[in-house]
Amino acid sequence: MDEKLQVQKGTTTVGIVCKDGVVIAADRRATAGFVVNKRAEKVHRITDNMAVTMAGLVSDAQLLVKLIRAEVKLRNLQTLRKSTVKETANLLAGMLYSNLRKPSMVPGIVAFLLAGHDDDGNHLYDLGIDGSITEIPDYTSDGSGSVFALGTLEALYKKGMSTDEGIKLAAKAISAALQRDTATGNGIDIWVINDKGANVVLEQELNVPSPSL
Repeated sequence: MDEKLQVQKGTTTVGIVCKDGVVIAADRRATAGFVVNKRAEKVHRITDNMAVTMAGLVSDAQLLVKLIRAEVKLRNLQTLRKSTVKETANLLAGMLYSNLRKPSMVPGIVAFLLAGHDDDGNHLYDLGIDGSITEIPDYTSDGSGSVFALGTLEALYKKGMSTDEGIKLAAKAISAALQRDTATGNGIDIWVINDKGANVVLEQELNVPSPSL
């Protein structure tokens, strides 16, 4: 199948707000009714201090990531300052709103979790497929395995936890989805976003067998 038409129906992404940063994570399996990619990158850097997780139609998600990178660079040049995380969230939400509503034979269904650090601190935003924006004070999850990840987050999240604790919790949340969601799997990527920037802390391939139907 042409990669531009792949649909990432099987995705689990996680975002956790910690006292010293934001942890975001995602699995690596991309599906379109079957597994089409075992090494899909679902976490992407937007700027030195911002990154997103993505879930949805691959081609739209990849294009929107490229567009928001360019828009933020242009805005920074025009304003002679770095864009805030909230401004970036609003820019990306506007793109999502327009993307879903433009006439197309293939609807552009994409959702993002945006994490970033600016002068006001650390931030996590949930950007819906319809262009909605929700600032997350604690944790969230998106994708087909999110119900399993959320169960783990709900049980184990503690307000004021450190990023080290958040990394372990993110791994547990993704692992819960890996065990129970047939369309989630093959690996896990975890990033930390804080005053040191947006950095990868874990890249791991996993060979977890999918549950039988």
